[in-house]
Amino acid sequence: MLFVLSHVLRGSALLQTLPPYRELDTELTQQLVQEAGKFVGEVIAPLNRSGDEIGARFKDGQVTMAPGFREAYQAFWQAGWPALAAATQDGGQGLPIVLEVMLFEMLNAANHGWAMAPDLLHGAYECIKHHASDALKERYLAKLARGEWLATMCLTEPQAGSDLGLVKTRALPQDDGSFRLTGTKIFISGGEHDLCDNIVHLVLARLPDAAPGSKGLSLFLVPKFMPDGARSAVYCDRIEEKMGLHGSPTCVLRFDAANGSIIGQPGRGLQAMFVMMNSARLHVAMQGIGLLEAAWQKADTYAQERRQMRAPGCKTTDPSGADLIREHPAMRRILDTQRAWIDGGRVIAYRTAVELDVARHHPDAARRDAALRWCSLTTPVLKAAFTQQAFYGSSECLQVFGGHGYVRESGIEQHVRDARVTMIYEGSNEIQAIDLLVRKVLPDGAGAFRHWLDALRSDLDPQQSVDARVLTRLTALQAHADRLAQAAIADDTLGHWLADDFLRAVALSLLDWSFARIAKAPEAATLRWKAPAQALERWIMPELAMRLGIIDAAICATGAASSAADMHT
Repeated sequence: MLFVLSHVLRGSALLQTLPPYRELDTELTQQLVQEAGKFVGEVIAPLNRSGDEIGARFKDGQVTMAPGFREAYQAFWQAGWPALAAATQDGGQGLPIVLEVMLFEMLNAANHGWAMAPDLLHGAYECIKHHASDALKERYLAKLARGEWLATMCLTEPQAGSDLGLVKTRALPQDDGSFRLTGTKIFISGGEHDLCDNIVHLVLARLPDAAPGSKGLSLFLVPKFMPDGARSAVYCDRIEEKMGLHGSPTCVLRFDAANGSIIGQPGRGLQAMFVMMNSARLHVAMQGIGLLEAAWQKADTYAQERRQMRAPGCKTTDPSGADLIREHPAMRRILDTQRAWIDGGRVIAYRTAVELDVARHHPDAARRDAALRWCSLTTPVLKAAFTQQAFYGSSECLQVFGGHGYVRESGIEQHVRDARVTMIYEGSNEIQAIDLLVRKVLPDGAGAFRHWLDALRSDLDPQQSVDARVLTRLTALQAHADRLAQAAIADDTLGHWLADDFLRAVALSLLDWSFARIAKAPEAATLRWKAPAQALERWIMPELAMRLGIIDAAICATGAASSAADMHT
């Protein structure tokens, strides 16, 4: 992790060009990351098994977390970990977002169920900081910045999943300027628990005169406990029995004329909520990378202990008559392929986190705009591609164990179960793909995308063989984006059909770019980095030609259909 940040991305040097981080150096960064690893390893990781096997328990409207979860969370916030990237004036430590991203990668690898509780904290903090009234900021901002209180994001309803325009929860204005919220929200992570003394619910609802659809939604803050200590009229009716994430309570919340305060302007709730959702999507991407790392570690360890048969090409002469699983080409292919996704994913994710700080603090407006473009185009790719890889890659890692992976004792089957939901929540992966292609690439004829590709090219040297290969692939990707933009003018459904293929092509191109960056760093020639780089070229990148071929075929079919229609006319 430190190698990627410091040597591949030169993150500390880049961050030091930003006014808030001029005092930050590599030594401080290393110390923080190592201390985070120590805390997560000693306090959070040991609770993973009980979180999965015992889980959150529901009784009479109350949720009790798995043994040790509350104590661990109290130690977590009191040690200052949730406050890493919050502003110092709000009670935070004012450190770069990338350090928070690295922390949550560790947390999710160690104990995904526990990490779900603080995962939304930073997004809620940013939402209130940028959109709430001064009175709400004074009451809630510091508590959330420090992590003393936790937060939820209450969007989904029984009839309104991805289509938030169908939300029915109502907010009735009161004479004192407050609102009474009535309705039901489902799939609310951490909607009720005993980890902390208060929960701040951020709720999408409609005012009486609201316009239909998503444009009529407003955002409200509803605390579990009011400032006078009274319990709010928010009730947990049940928690879901789930495939995975047993340590995190997924709640059905009923708002029964609950007292709330509006955040931002009426009818602009989604705009305020998107601050929280975009932060959550980067965090979910880190869930994917962290879970895949955890699965790989288990599989790699097992593969270096278990002996089965003679491995083709292996020159060892172990007296047992069998070689380590790690020596078998089929297993090495699995392990090295997943390692490539993890290493490349870190490069992309950490770069995105650094760009978030550049977008906030860089003195040059053009550089800030470029950073925003990077984050806008890269975040949906990170969320979709790396949560998909977490599920399928963890399943591949389970394969290394054979039958032992399918039983609970090995622990790896939990990663497969836990990872599956990451492809669904915070905007399903299909929605991420549509967001990328239909909303961000096609509308301006792929112009912003072309500038984004230029940023990737600027890190590459055409005189270097690895870089030259990546540049050729980026040129092909740009050509396909341009063709798609033209073809979509005639068929506005084309982008929806091809969104998944396009996002996958972009993800593969980013992986390709990331390993070109890794190749320039010291130590990159060692086996630790060489094997994943070889796996990328042999087993991963050939998919890019397939995805671009699918796009080509669809564009050609659309052109043929259009020509036939023209002839008929």
